[in-house]
Amino acid sequence: MSSERDKLREDVQFRILRLLQENPELSQRELARAVGVSTGGVHYVLTALVEKGLLKLGNFTAAADKRRYAYVLTPKGLAEKARLTQRFLIRKMQEYDALRAEIDAVRADLGDDNTVMLQADQDRR
Repeated sequence: MSSERDKLREDVQFRILRLLQENPELSQRELARAVGVSTGGVHYVLTALVEKGLLKLGNFTAAADKRRYAYVLTPKGLAEKARLTQRFLIRKMQEYDALRAEIDAVRADLGDDNTVMLQADQDRR
């Protein structure tokens, strides 16, 4: 079984690969902001993904600043992203099911009167 740290690492890799597939010219700062980790953390992950052959690094030719890079997923990177996507979905569906069960249990604890109030509150939103 994976540790929480492994799950978080996998989530960050998945999110970075997903963002870069959509927009390969994102800067490390933009990736960090989007993923919610430090710029140094993104740099570390990108370096590891390039070393593993999941990303290739190229100059972003449309940029005025020729020091900007584009991170392009390799075929191996696309396959890894597909694997991470599947694991991410399974994990998130399990979390959703557990959360839904907890919500149902808390609603049952409140009783019928409070359930009507909660539903009315939701309908107003």
